[in-house]
Amino acid sequence: MSNYEVAMEAAWLVRDVEETDDAIGVAVSEAGKRLNETDKQYVEVEPGVTGCPACGEPFDAAFLAANTALVGLLLEIDVFNADSEEHAERIAKSEVGGALRDVPLEVIDVFETDADEDEEPER
Repeated sequence: MSNYEVAMEAAWLVRDVEETDDAIGVAVSEAGKRLNETDKQYVEVEPGVTGCPACGEPFDAAFLAANTALVGLLLEIDVFNADSEEHAERIAKSEVGGALRDVPLEVIDVFETDADEDEEPER
C-alpha cells in the first residue's frame, strides 16, 4: 500500500459579486467552511489557475458575468494506504465530494509520496 497526494479541480459558483478577486475570496472561504464543518480541515483549498490561450501565462481561474462568478478551485488531499493511483482517486473524490455536494470535481493530478516523509497526521 502506498501514500498519494491527489489534486482536484472544483467549479464553484459565487453570486452577487462585482469583482473577480472578491469572487475568489468568497469561493475559497465557502469551500473551506464546508470542509471544516465535515471535519475535513486536512484538505487544502487554493484558487485555481488556468493558462491564457494566447500567450500561455497563468491567471486566476475565475469568470465574472452579470454579478455571478464561476471560480476554479484547487483542492489537495493526502491519501494514505491506497492500493493504486485509481484507488487514491476514488478515496479522494469520496472524501471531498461528500463534503462539497453538488460541486463538480475533477482529478487533475495524482502522485505517490514517500511514506517516510509524509506520516499520517492525527485526525
